[in-house]
Amino acid sequence: MAPKLVALSSLSSLCPFGIPHYQNSAPTNLNTYKFHTPKPTLILCKSTEPQTISESKPDGYGAAAPTRGDIYLQRQQVVAASSTVLATTKKKKKKKDKIFNVSNLASFCYGCGAPLHTSEVDAPGYVDQETYDLKKKHHQLRKILCGRCRLLSHGHMITAVGGNGGYSGGKQFVSAEELREKLSHLRHEKALIVKLVDIVDFNGSFLARVRDLAGANPIIFVITKVDLLPKETDLNCVGDWVVDATMKKKLNVHLTSSKSLVGISGVVSEIQKEKKGRDVYILGSANVGKSAFINALLNTMSYKDPIAASARKYKPIQSAVPGTTLGPIPIDAFLSGGKLYDTPGVHLHHRQAAVIHAEDLPTLAPQSRLRGQAFPSSGPNLDSQMADRMRSSGLSGLSIFWGGLVRIDVLKVLPETCLTFYGPKALQIHIVPTEEADEFYQKELGVLLTPPTGKEKAEDWMGLETKRQLQIKYEDIERPTCDVAISGLGWFSVIPVNKSAGNSNPVSEVTAGELTFDVHVPKPVEIFVRPPMPAGKAGGQWYDYRELTEEELEVRPKWFF
Repeated sequence: MAPKLVALSSLSSLCPFGIPHYQNSAPTNLNTYKFHTPKPTLILCKSTEPQTISESKPDGYGAAAPTRGDIYLQRQQVVAASSTVLATTKKKKKKKDKIFNVSNLASFCYGCGAPLHTSEVDAPGYVDQETYDLKKKHHQLRKILCGRCRLLSHGHMITAVGGNGGYSGGKQFVSAEELREKLSHLRHEKALIVKLVDIVDFNGSFLARVRDLAGANPIIFVITKVDLLPKETDLNCVGDWVVDATMKKKLNVHLTSSKSLVGISGVVSEIQKEKKGRDVYILGSANVGKSAFINALLNTMSYKDPIAASARKYKPIQSAVPGTTLGPIPIDAFLSGGKLYDTPGVHLHHRQAAVIHAEDLPTLAPQSRLRGQAFPSSGPNLDSQMADRMRSSGLSGLSIFWGGLVRIDVLKVLPETCLTFYGPKALQIHIVPTEEADEFYQKELGVLLTPPTGKEKAEDWMGLETKRQLQIKYEDIERPTCDVAISGLGWFSVIPVNKSAGNSNPVSEVTAGELTFDVHVPKPVEIFVRPPMPAGKAGGQWYDYRELTEEELEVRPKWFF
């Protein structure tokens, strides 16, 4: 049967909702529309819940529906509001980018990153007016080395950062907090972070909260100065030890030496793999070897990259002074684009460098391979009476001074217990009976016990105000029980029974027990107790690799050198 035509007037009587309103088209002759009449049994035009329809149409319906003009005005208001929000966001972003770009475009010393100026002679970044004008005329301000960097390159100890010794003129030009603030933008940028840690001061230079600076950016973990470890040290054992100590960080480890270039090529390969067009920032605590590491990187990359080869001519200054670098130094080092940045060191208050005088800073930096000094033994600083006492009764009741910076009171140990010290050769070790330790320290501080060097500096010295008692449990007498690391200095290893010490007493048959020490250091300096590092030939003999399952091996970080 052919469909019937329904008149427009009859449609409104069948459907209480009215005629459909077409908002997106112009008004037409509605009488020309044809509607199909459904079967009577299927017509449900009258709604029993008209309020539900009303709630789903907040703008109204029927005669109350918004007109085309109302809809147009609403759209214009939304577009105008969106434009205002976008304009404000873009303005803030441009202002932030402008500030960062201006800081990058400013003229700075290529050795330390300090802004160039001609006003204050003692300040970092100072250049005489004649040189400044000449270089500016020839557009060579990026090739200027400031007066402070020239002195540092000749071995002078000139600090500029507050809290790290005294400047020769009695001034501190920048605080550690201001240097840290110069790195705050990293968390908001897309960058590749290379984090450096000094193997000699592993715990003190670790930067446990590096994510506060790096944000979510990828990190390459690099250990520096492995050339300072004792001879015949097995780097495989050291690499495994570092991975065990940093398992929670889930980072591969690169063992490197900026001096011998060990491991540098592996770091270059990983940088090229992970860079992906981003800038590369070298990050680490003060005096960890960032500038030396950058020089080693440029040296290695220069064989294949002409850009890196040309960058070697104007490279950052290397110095033993914490705070040598005072601002980010951009270096064009990659043929594929992007920059390499040397950054100011993160100054940590708990390291020894933060408490001693600037002139004593070189004594904290080892210049050659470490050699363990074991006690009890007959050393150059021991008289025959003290040597005889140690051979007969061991270290109990004695106090050991590590320069003027550390004092260890031996309270309870086995007769065969041995302490082996790893640190700068400039710090001499002296041993006296504990009952004479206070008097000895007051008398010899600045003379035999240095740093501080000289009685004048000793008078201003804060002393060893922090005392921490260590109760060390041991279960295996055949290997070191632990290391006690002094932040910013080095460490000493605790061996419960040293069979090669030449002790006249028979070897103890005790297989487990507890050793007790009191360790004194300056107030802000931290003391770390850690698993023993496998240093030297003996370390490779007693070190045991942990047994791992296949699943653990898959997720365990790797080490490279």
